[in-house]
Amino acid sequence: MSGEERRNCILDIIAKSDVPVSGTELAGRLKVSRQLIVQDIALLRANGHEIISTHKGYIVMNKKSVSRVFKVIHSDEEAEEEMNLVVDLGGIMEDVFVYHKVYGVLKADMNIRSRMDVRIYLQEIASGKSTLLKNVTSGYHYHTVSAESEKVLDYIQEELRRKGFLAKLQDYEPVDFWNKVNE
Repeated sequence: MSGEERRNCILDIIAKSDVPVSGTELAGRLKVSRQLIVQDIALLRANGHEIISTHKGYIVMNKKSVSRVFKVIHSDEEAEEEMNLVVDLGGIMEDVFVYHKVYGVLKADMNIRSRMDVRIYLQEIASGKSTLLKNVTSGYHYHTVSAESEKVLDYIQEELRRKGFLAKLQDYEPVDFWNKVNE
């Protein structure tokens, strides 16, 4: 199998999967090293394919989706409610990031698509492996949320606002991530 054929297979496997596909799984299925998979993923990205890396594996970003960044604040206890709200309304919580005055932007991919993903994510946090990223900035953080339409993102934004999870941008923040005026 040529490199191009292998990359097409990788793209096909990831695109058809409903769950992230690990580099180890891809390497096993294609009988190559995991390092070669990593290199192939880099080449696919360089050729314009939106392949997202998560802690669970690779996914192909649906080109038909739209995304919006929300600045939010909530307690640790409200994290589950916030994430469930997003996925219940049809959103995918792509990432979490904070804007730290000293360190700049600190970001982690999430790819939270369902209540099961929320449960697994929170179990990993509760196991003591780490803490929620929002805690380095007094609770303020951002999520990139993707959905099939702007209308779905509008519903999500309105529910986040209604629940009191949306936060106001400060003067020192580098960009107004919202496309609409909320207040």
